[in-house]
Parts: sequence; structure tokens; C-alpha cells
Amino acid sequence: MKLLSWNVNGLRACMGKGFMDFFRAQEADCLCLQETKLQAGQLELDLPGYRQYWNYAEKKGYSGTAVFTKEEPLSVTCGLGIPRHDTEGRVITLEFDRFFLVTVYTPNSQDGLKRLDYRMDWEDCFRDYLRGLDARKSVVVCGDMNVAHEEIDLKNPDTNHMSAGFSDEERAKLTELLACGFTDSFRSLYPDRRDAYSWWSYRTAARSRNAGWRIDYFLLSDRLRENLKDAYILSEVPGSDHCPVGVELEW
Repeated sequence: MKLLSWNVNGLRACMGKGFMDFFRAQEADCLCLQETKLQAGQLELDLPGYRQYWNYAEKKGYSGTAVFTKEEPLSVTCGLGIPRHDTEGRVITLEFDRFFLVTVYTPNSQDGLKRLDYRMDWEDCFRDYLRGLDARKSVVVCGDMNVAHEEIDLKNPDTNHMSAGFSDEERAKLTELLACGFTDSFRSLYPDRRDAYSWWSYRTAARSRNAGWRIDYFLLSDRLRENLKDAYILSEVPGSDHCPVGVELEW
């Protein structure tokens, strides 16, 4: 089973940069998107063989997530069921026979960590949500989690310490989530691989220098580790300041 995740940083813009060519070539079982920046009715996609599920932010041109899946899910839920966290279109959960698939666009703490307090509340609520799902069946959670977990996960850890996405607080929350029974799929297979990034700043032409951050993830319930065949980062795919990431699972 092939699962992909991609922060497209505006799906309409990405459509003009080869999105459909990528989608057709990959033939994924599920493709999860973050930062679609759409409202209902602004884009109609013709995706034969796929079911489409969308979660839109109330604010126009902001955030938003989507999932395209070949298999019909048993159920679909948008959000966490917590009103203060459910206005920005950040979470979609699909239930399948074997597992829950959750796509997430984690809030950015913003320059100066202005939104860090909100981010910390979000992290606690999201962790509790995933633990509740994991108590029922295995979970695959993917998306832009807006944090580089360890120093190996970004090019310049020293100069970025306590920047948004590499603060001690954000990193500790991911550590706490993993300790609850989740595995970072990429690091479990490639613990020492360096220069493996999924986001590069537009502001400094960082992609051409591969001065990036690994902030897009597939996390698995620990008991799915034996089902993990591969995890990868498609760093050559253009169209966004992020690139797609993926996993392949065997049942």
C-alpha cells in the first residue's frame, strides 16, 4: 500500500506546476494534502478511481487539508472535535479496516514564537486524539508537522535554535508523541541519513543549496513497524516549497 503526503502551499498554484502529472505518475493508494488554501467550490478535480475528502479553513486562502483515496473508508471525520482547534481545516481522519489514516497541518508557531502557546495547546489535544484512535486500531498520521525533531533534521541547527519549528518546546512535544507509541517511519529505517529534507525556504533560494528542514512526516503506531516496507522523501518533485513524502506498507 502506497501512501503519500504533500504540503502543496496552495493547490491552485501547484496545479500550474505539474501537480496532475505527479498525481497520475504516482498511482498512490492515498494522497494526503496540506495547505490547500481553498474554499468549497473553488477547484473541481477530476480524479477517476479516487474519492475526495476536504477540510476547509473558515479563513479564505488559508490552511486546509484534503485526502484522495482509492479505497472507500469506513468513516471520515474532519477536525478534532474541539471547537477552538477546528476552524482552520487542519485535520482529516479516514478509518479503514486495518488502520486510521490521519492527515494534519500542524499550526506554525510563527516568527518570534508568537503562536507558541496556542501550538502547545494544539499539540496536547492532537496527541490525546491520536492516542484515542490508537486504542481502537493502528494509526498512520502524516503531514506537515512544522517541527524538525533532531539536529540531523535541518541544515543549520545552531543558527535556528529556538526559531519556529526548532524550539525546545516544539521538539519536546514530538518526542512526547513518539513516546506514546508512535514511530517516525523515515528515521526508523534511515536513522543516520543526513541532508534529507522536505521543506526549503523560498526567501533564501535554499532549495538549490539543499539548506532545508525535515518537517513532513509519516508516523505509525509502533505495532505497524513490521508492516513498513519503505519510507522516502521525493525531494526532486517541484511545485511547492515542500516536497512529497511517502511510505509503503505491506499487509
